[in-house]
Amino acid sequence: MGTRTVKIGPKYRKSKPIVIAIVGPTAVGKSDFAVEIARAVDGEIISADSRQVYRDLDLGSGKITKREMRGVPHHLLDIASPKRAYSVARFQRDGSNAIARILKWHKAPVVVGGTGFYVDALLLDMKFPNVKPNYALRKKLERLPTDALVRRLKQLDPRRSKEIDQKNRVRLIRAIEIATLYGPIRPLTTTSPYEVLWVGLSCKAETLKERIALRLKKRIRAGMLKEFERLHDNGLSYRRMEALGLEYRYGAWLLRGEIGRMKFEERLAREIFRYAKRQMTWFKRNASIRWFDISETKNALQYVLSRLEQGDHKGDR
Repeated sequence: MGTRTVKIGPKYRKSKPIVIAIVGPTAVGKSDFAVEIARAVDGEIISADSRQVYRDLDLGSGKITKREMRGVPHHLLDIASPKRAYSVARFQRDGSNAIARILKWHKAPVVVGGTGFYVDALLLDMKFPNVKPNYALRKKLERLPTDALVRRLKQLDPRRSKEIDQKNRVRLIRAIEIATLYGPIRPLTTTSPYEVLWVGLSCKAETLKERIALRLKKRIRAGMLKEFERLHDNGLSYRRMEALGLEYRYGAWLLRGEIGRMKFEERLAREIFRYAKRQMTWFKRNASIRWFDISETKNALQYVLSRLEQGDHKGDR
């Protein structure tokens, strides 16, 4: 694919700033495709991933490498310590600032990621209730098993219980804390300050399973297990690793000897696929996303370029 700077259509010049959003499940190839898009439109990339914001969470989070970036600037990678939680509100602020800087430099912002909550918080400018920590409630909830937390959240907010990582106790407890005070939560506003051109990448379930398994093996060979050891040796507690979810949760269990290497790989691949299905459930709610199979990335690129050149955009909200 060659690179060129597209001529933005007249509708875009008169409207809100345009932002290109590349979404889809994990392991589908969003990062590589986003680089192609950014190179074609003179853009810069904003990562919308709830774990790639953390420093030193590289192989476990599937973070793009410098070589894979191919010279395209990336924002919101490696900006927080993994020892402290990074909130969606902070991401919304940091992401908005990154978009503003990219636009000021007359570049095209390209948001890419699989954390749907982060993507929507940024691009739909969601406003959330400010709920202070309820430490007494947290203390009670921390004594409950994870499946009981899932049931409690399902009673309080069924929609959120379907979208959340049901093995992440920290997020479950926080969601229950909010739902206990407000009931089922809906964003207070979803008016976007941007013209968003939504593009989704997908593939068949069996294909995605294979891609997840192969990607996991590749990361293990590259040293993912050593990364877990290094993080813990540098002071990242097992409890915090579990709170970071998926690879890091299973990594903590592996290091503690609670599961063996074979079970680690088998169960983790299965859990990542379940997470991918939850990602698709989230994104499928957005009727503005134009979906392309991973075999159609050339068509997807042409779709973006033609929409920008024509100014024929009806997908914003």
